[in-house]
Amino acid sequence: MTTPPTPVQGGMNRAWLTVGVTIVVLLLAAGARSAPGVFLKPMQADTGFTLTTLSGAVSVGLLLFGLGAPLSGYLMDRHGPRRVASLGLLLVAAAFLASAFLRTEGQLYALWGVLSGLGTGLAGSVLGAAVAARWFRARRGLVTGVFGAATSAGQLMFIPLLTLASGGQDWRLASAGIGLAALALAPVFWLLLRDRPSEVGLGLDGEPLDPAAAHIPPPQPDSSVMRRALTSRDFWLLSATFFVCGATSNGIIGTHFISYCNDLGLSAGYAAGMLAVMGAFNFVGTLGSGYLTDRFDPRVLLAAYYAFRGLSLLLLPALPPGASLGAFAVLFGLDYIATVPPTVALTARRFGAANVGTVYGWVFFAHQLGGVVRDQLGQYGPAFLAAGVLALLAAGLALGVTRPVPPTPQRAAAN
Repeated sequence: MTTPPTPVQGGMNRAWLTVGVTIVVLLLAAGARSAPGVFLKPMQADTGFTLTTLSGAVSVGLLLFGLGAPLSGYLMDRHGPRRVASLGLLLVAAAFLASAFLRTEGQLYALWGVLSGLGTGLAGSVLGAAVAARWFRARRGLVTGVFGAATSAGQLMFIPLLTLASGGQDWRLASAGIGLAALALAPVFWLLLRDRPSEVGLGLDGEPLDPAAAHIPPPQPDSSVMRRALTSRDFWLLSATFFVCGATSNGIIGTHFISYCNDLGLSAGYAAGMLAVMGAFNFVGTLGSGYLTDRFDPRVLLAAYYAFRGLSLLLLPALPPGASLGAFAVLFGLDYIATVPPTVALTARRFGAANVGTVYGWVFFAHQLGGVVRDQLGQYGPAFLAAGVLALLAAGLALGVTRPVPPTPQRAAAN
């Protein structure tokens, strides 16, 4: 007979400690994922590798990062985020520390392609969703929004820092710095994180653990959940809408906005400033979305976000250069990844909190596939119009997801 865990004082403090240490990991994973793009030019000058070779290694890393999401989710559902994310941090540490001594193309593909892609996929892609699902219920949307904001902040923080640090051969020092940070963070994360609040005598949301529930084992992942998901209309609707999210955010605005501004005669510095504004308001919008997800129907929120995004993309080609583009950056930034909290919430309610990692991992992979979409229309006007129409279609698809049923006391443990 096992002894129930001893209740601890300051339950909310422990719950927010879990949030805090997860945020640090997500910040580092986002920074590590953005590093290859920052290092491309300094590495080309230092190593003599062609841009094609460097871009190929980055593409392998992005592919494995995307595939790392369902793998990470599956492993987290079965072995807990503590073990999986700690392994991911060690892989990131190995990849970036060894990159400081990189000399050959084979090493480039092994370190920046395989190790970096898998490491950031295990440590960053599904970690926030898994921790939020295991530790929170009433505040799950808010915490998911906090984690999404942390990922955005990681990119905002690291891209300018790495740009400043990577001039000449200093990219090697910057790479070693990321590796050392990951190596130092891995044992801290292992010591501070627990896979479930019941391990420290707490219930969901940091509430006191009901003594009657202390002997009840936590919900276990369903080994056949993906078989069930693949036959579920809701899984395909969530995947399709998240594909559109990736295509209309990273796929077209994140990739082509600077080039579009250049076509309008605006400087690259101005365009980069607009992207920075977009990123800052993305942080605000994701937090706000998390707060709203705890209070309103996530389907309606998703539909509103995609409809708003679609209208903004349809209007973009008609906006004159200047202040109107700044207004677009603010409004589009608020909506950039606001879709994450309601998507995670719908996944948890439809397939169970114990299966969030596995199912959301594949939904996230659909987002990554959308993110590699490139326009083939030759001009940006038709591309933005097509993206706007896609987003409006996604708004309709979101409303087709099964209406979530509020958890009852009998269903609470499973959700």
